[in-house]
Amino acid sequence: MIKSELVEKLAAENPHLFQRDIENIVNAILDEIGDAMARGDRVELRGFGAFSVKNRPARVGRNPRTGEQVDVGEKYVPQFKAGKEIRERLNKS
Repeated sequence: MIKSELVEKLAAENPHLFQRDIENIVNAILDEIGDAMARGDRVELRGFGAFSVKNRPARVGRNPRTGEQVDVGEKYVPQFKAGKEIRERLNKS
């Protein structure tokens, strides 16, 4: 599901709300999750899962074409761990 599909589904389930308002709400939630992760915070949505940031330290890699060594800098990557409720719903199907 992409963001526009989510907005459409929420709009269909909540006909008393305008679609642009639902889009603003979805954008605000996703922006706040992104901002929190950029600060290095962990975001937990009970029943859904937790978003966190993982540090990958600098290392020496290899160029797959030439085989020469390449320095790969330190980076931070997003990580998601599914919550218990969503795991149970997925495994029920």
